[in-house]
Amino acid sequence: MEIRFDNQTVLVTGASRGIGEAIAHHFADSGAKVIVHYNNNKARAENVLSNLSGEGHYILQANLSNPESLQRLIQLVEKKSGSLDVLVNNAGVYEEINWETLDFENWQKAWQRTIDTNLSGVANLSFLAAKLMEKNGGGKIVNISSRGAFRGEPTAPAYGASKAGLNALGQSMAKALAPRNIFVYTIAPGWVDTDMAVEGMQNAGAQSIKDQSPLRRIATPDEIAKAAVFLASGVEYMTGCILDVNGASYLRT
Repeated sequence: MEIRFDNQTVLVTGASRGIGEAIAHHFADSGAKVIVHYNNNKARAENVLSNLSGEGHYILQANLSNPESLQRLIQLVEKKSGSLDVLVNNAGVYEEINWETLDFENWQKAWQRTIDTNLSGVANLSFLAAKLMEKNGGGKIVNISSRGAFRGEPTAPAYGASKAGLNALGQSMAKALAPRNIFVYTIAPGWVDTDMAVEGMQNAGAQSIKDQSPLRRIATPDEIAKAAVFLASGVEYMTGCILDVNGASYLRT
């Protein structure tokens, strides 16, 4: 079955690299008009944009931790596209801490930076996007969470907490927004072969991380992208789901 998003507008946050870049390409290949969001790296976002198939794509900048920046983002989406059919909340930050040397002041800063982007930013953008979607009859929201929401992140506790909060946020919004024809899904990947994962894998031991899965490898960005496209394709009765894409590296019941 071919999945198509012809004449639909899709906003992908953090689309200048990694999972977000792959998601942008898969939606574009399916006929969507893709909005490539970035925060700091305009050059990379422009490179992604130039390589997308189809027409009608554009880039927009916004700082997810800044509510006013997100308001401007959605206002620009409405002005340029008129509507929004799919939001993919992919952008996020991952910050490790050293329990031996970290003081309370820097603990607070690291916690706040992560929560402001990964949880509060996603909540604010989802709220604004849902209001725009409702004007046009509905839409889909796909959140990119993490296996770390379930198994814990001892060296990045704020990250794990933010993703656990994102899971709960997605389920709450799924219940609240279904009567408005807006459906919310969450994907929880394990390790994915992206730039951001390289350093962490080196520190923890690349082969030991791969061996966590019986497939003896980590996921490709394309595998996460395919899951995002599938969920946004119209599987309405899966709203509220949390879809594990971790190669059986962490199984939960």
